Amino acid sequence: MGFNECVEGIVGKRFAMPTYKILQYYPENCPQKISGNHPVLPFAFGPLLAGSPIYSVSMNPIELSLFVSRMEAVCDEMGVVLRRTAFSPNIKDRLDFSCALFDARGELCAQAAHIPVHLGSMAFAMADIVARFEWCKGDAVVLNDPYLGGTHLPDVTVVAPVFVDDKLQGFEVNRAHHANIGSDTPGSMPITSSLEEEGIVISPQYLLRAGELNTELWRSLAPIHGQSDNFHLSGDMAAQVSSVKTGVRRMQELVTHLGVARFADGLSALNAYGERVALACLKELPPGTYAFEDVMDDDGLGHTDIAIRVTLEVTEETITVDFAGTDPQVEGNINCPLPVVAAAVYYVFRCLMPDYAPACAGLFRPIQLSAPEGSIVNARPPAAVAAGNVETSTRIVDVVLGALEQALPDRIPAASQGSMNNIAMGARQPGNTWDYYETLAGGHGGGPQHAGLSARHSHMTNTLNTPVESLEMHYPIRVNRYEIRDDSGGAGQHRGGDGLVREYEFLKPAQLSLQTERRRHAPWGLQGGKPGSCGSNQLNDSPLPGKTEINVTHGDLLTIATPGGGGWGSEAKS
Repeated sequence: MGFNECVEGIVGKRFAMPTYKILQYYPENCPQKISGNHPVLPFAFGPLLAGSPIYSVSMNPIELSLFVSRMEAVCDEMGVVLRRTAFSPNIKDRLDFSCALFDARGELCAQAAHIPVHLGSMAFAMADIVARFEWCKGDAVVLNDPYLGGTHLPDVTVVAPVFVDDKLQGFEVNRAHHANIGSDTPGSMPITSSLEEEGIVISPQYLLRAGELNTELWRSLAPIHGQSDNFHLSGDMAAQVSSVKTGVRRMQELVTHLGVARFADGLSALNAYGERVALACLKELPPGTYAFEDVMDDDGLGHTDIAIRVTLEVTEETITVDFAGTDPQVEGNINCPLPVVAAAVYYVFRCLMPDYAPACAGLFRPIQLSAPEGSIVNARPPAAVAAGNVETSTRIVDVVLGALEQALPDRIPAASQGSMNNIAMGARQPGNTWDYYETLAGGHGGGPQHAGLSARHSHMTNTLNTPVESLEMHYPIRVNRYEIRDDSGGAGQHRGGDGLVREYEFLKPAQLSLQTERRRHAPWGLQGGKPGSCGSNQLNDSPLPGKTEINVTHGDLLTIATPGGGGWGSEAKS
């Protein structure tokens, strides 16, 4: 195949770059113009930086781009396997899972476009996890401990090593949300004051050792999988193991094809390029200090208006994100372990970077994070954290965006809905045992160039809604209403997106838990835009708190109205 044919065969959205002046380099004997007027270099990774090396030792830009695409394809395939083999609607319908690939040191190499709060926290914590074990072929480690690399207990992580020629080359990792993690409250999102109340805590340990199931661990997980006498992997946990095993095989094929030395060189070149992209993005930020603060509505146990404060220190080479002044950790479960905070910070800066920026460790090297120990954004164990992963992480995004707006007023949107609107429900009765959990979409904030999207998940969640048909087929619930909440977005030159309304009718008695935010403090607007509407929770037309646990009976109606996004710009300019 000739050069032109090869290039034309790989044109796709990864390689479609904006048309602007760039530093161009054409390999020897390469035509200087190819089909579609795409220059060679933007095909690979977009514009290079002046003075930066163009080739790695053994890979030119096109080869490096294909190398990254193959690793991302491994992550995508892991996700497909997990979705197709899982049993729960939480994974197979809502897609509440993530897959990623790490090198032998635990540094991020590639990830699929899954859940930001999963992926960023894995990138932050994986090096510590992999250093804890003596790895061999056939191993799989499982964990959910938020203080040892997890996020909150329902998010279970499986890690499997990749060996080629008896040498460790990297790790395949997935993380998936389990609606039953052993909590006394169905759905495993209770109102709690300590970690042990939230379910079974799995410290990092072998699930498989050299391919053999850890039966002692599996027996201890019986409250989750419900098979105390069956020592065979089953259900969603088996789906996670199948997923990482698929990733291991594909990575072995890739490393064998390239050779160990060339694979290692590709990883080095990838991280060097990712760091250059991050530094180029950083140069768009005016050097200076930018601060912002916002509050959490409450912790569900009587503490209100819990402040999160951030200060950004921007230089040409680093950006320091400092949460000094944030309120101390609280009794309720809106506390965050540090990896969750890192995930939120990484997400914001990833949004500022171009589409072609590779998801790798090098991309985040210029970002320095500081959070006071014992605060709500760096809690000490055994603080409860179930809602910190879902609600507090979203508010962290809000405060970092609020600070960045002072540096980039023409790029940053108003606040989005600011909640995942967590609903957990189920029953623990003979003949009526079930667990269900979902999050609900809301309004996006309006931006400098556009109105906010309506009824969409935003920021730290990237899940789908559970289809009504699937929900009604699996559980004793009927969905009576599911509609856009008109005019809930903030007014402005560019309106905030509208939230949604979802009404559930319970067909059997159940326990219900709600973990929601922006019920008291509305998503803020920018540049004269108005705030979005607060959300609301009602049972049989009577208001419910933002965070609560209640029993419901046959015929009860739960109505959730999610917040709208803030507006951007003065309405007079619209």
